[in-house]
Amino acid sequence: MRGGGLRCGSLRSRLTLLVAAAVALAVAISAAACFMIVRGQLYDQVDRALKPPPGQMSQGKSFSWLENHCTTAEPPGGRYEPPESSQVVYSDGRPTCYLGPAVTVKPEYVRIAERGGSCFFSGAATDGTPVRIYVEQVASGTAVMKARRLDQLQETLGIVALLLGGVAVLGVLGAALAGQAISRTALAPVGRLTRAVEHIAQTEDLTTRIPVTGTDEIARLSSSFNAMTAALAGSRERQQQLVADAGHELRTPLTTLRTNIDLLLRSEQTGRSLDPAAKERLLINVKAQFAELSTLVGDLLQLARGDTDHEPHAELALHDVVGAAVERARLRGAEVTTDLQPWYAVGGAASLERAVLNLIDNAAKFGPGEVDVALREGELTVRDHGPGIPESELPYVFERFWRSPTARGLPGSGLGLAIVSQAVTEAGGKVRLANAPDGGVIASVTLPGALTPPAEAAE
Repeated sequence: MRGGGLRCGSLRSRLTLLVAAAVALAVAISAAACFMIVRGQLYDQVDRALKPPPGQMSQGKSFSWLENHCTTAEPPGGRYEPPESSQVVYSDGRPTCYLGPAVTVKPEYVRIAERGGSCFFSGAATDGTPVRIYVEQVASGTAVMKARRLDQLQETLGIVALLLGGVAVLGVLGAALAGQAISRTALAPVGRLTRAVEHIAQTEDLTTRIPVTGTDEIARLSSSFNAMTAALAGSRERQQQLVADAGHELRTPLTTLRTNIDLLLRSEQTGRSLDPAAKERLLINVKAQFAELSTLVGDLLQLARGDTDHEPHAELALHDVVGAAVERARLRGAEVTTDLQPWYAVGGAASLERAVLNLIDNAAKFGPGEVDVALREGELTVRDHGPGIPESELPYVFERFWRSPTARGLPGSGLGLAIVSQAVTEAGGKVRLANAPDGGVIASVTLPGALTPPAEAAE
């Protein structure tokens, strides 16, 4: 089977295994450390018992007593009770004498008798019993060797090892159970999130929300998911509203076009020619309806662009962009006065020019006389001299397809100011409409930028 191991299991099983492995490693290290500490302490006790105070072995009474009572042949027992024995080692080849069970004499013990010093060794008695050995020179060419049995100590260490092993096994089992409980508790919010995602995928119900409790990472994930579904629901609602509004706006010009074309066709089919003036009016009306449809479709395409589908932003001279929009408005018959100061910003030149043109066209449509356009320190103002907008309608002027009741008889799709708001927002600016104190409406656009080009400012 390929791809085995932790990658094939569920997140819960992997988390359980990781927790169990981490605890098992910690328990194993702790058990090993405890065993080594206990072993060291026990051996240290044996060493302290074997090693007499400094100089005591070479002082006459102890050594003389040992020489007088030891024998060169291992005694059958009874003279000295184990677990400890003593031996005298000579470097001149004399036989070793024993007091207690015999321990095989090795060359390193003889070297201490010859050269001096002392040292601890681990060895075995002649019957194979493990012993701990201490050798110390007591006179030139003579050393005393003391040995203590280690079989009981090793039995104790074996018991300690079994106990620690049992504790380690229980710790691993407990860790596995704890890991399973922890993973179940920790991943419960993830399970709820998964079920919510599956529900949304099956039903496309974007109103589904996940309860958020606490402030941890899971809670933040749940909050982010709720925010995402809310944004998607809002986007889908806006799309549905856009389609509904577009269908409503398209119905009128399409109906008018169909009526006019039906009249022209009936005239040709029945052989009853229309009056030339009436026919011309019908054709002019058809052309106007086609122009309105073209404008409406263009506006819809402009608004339907995604946030990442806008033209590339670049450094631009805003006063030149405004000037180009003013010239286009004048070609359409608008009377515009300008007061433009230099201002450099970053944005899409085409979209900003269209936004400015929409503001000028809107002002020319609703206000008689000239349209005042000014650009001072990054704030563009477009003012008309019309009757103004009721204060209750100002919050809705940038909504798609919204039209004031007093303007529904005028040409237009109700998308011009929505396009202005989108273009200015994409460039990082703000737009607002307000009534002027002495009459008319002032549209204000502010864009971040500078009075000089960025290249000159850097120099």
